[in-house]
Amino acid sequence: MSFNNPAAWCLGFPEYITYHDTEWGVPVYDDRVHFEFLILESAQAGLSWATILKKREGYRRAFADFDYEVVAEFPESYVQELLQDPGIIRNVLKIRAAITNAQCFMEVQQEFGSFSNYIWGFVGGKPIQNSLRTMGEALATTPESDRLAKDLKKRGFKFLGSTTIYAHMQATGLVNDHLVDCHRYEEVKKLARESNK
Repeated sequence: MSFNNPAAWCLGFPEYITYHDTEWGVPVYDDRVHFEFLILESAQAGLSWATILKKREGYRRAFADFDYEVVAEFPESYVQELLQDPGIIRNVLKIRAAITNAQCFMEVQQEFGSFSNYIWGFVGGKPIQNSLRTMGEALATTPESDRLAKDLKKRGFKFLGSTTIYAHMQATGLVNDHLVDCHRYEEVKKLARESNK
């Protein structure tokens, strides 16, 4: 399936097309954006990304606009409120994981100066540029995502296995997995070059 027709990839879902055309694969260095994707991708486990995108604004509202310092302090009473919130995935383990991950996220920041410094270290500081010709060539995990997921687990993060982490790497531009005939492939590649100047 060619990304030349994003509607085919995105099943004609407008938010999905916008996400593909403006966000997916663009290198991210902002810690708050990394935290947002960690929350959304951990919530996705067992679900479709389309489901999560439809609830993105619900997550933004429920999780303090992805302010990890606030999320880290969510009390149990608020967890119970979130379990009644139809704007998010009402899974108690995923909700509690988001709080734990916010706490671990800040510990990483203290150690590395920023979460961005930490995560980009797993790809040598610059995006991996793949040359996929078909969606069938795309991988679910890589040695880099394996190492990163293992290290995150060691640091106490939850719901962030290698498959989820590879999705994070794709979303935040640590790897460019747009197909080579996709209009975004060269655009994202150019953004990656500019961000490394």
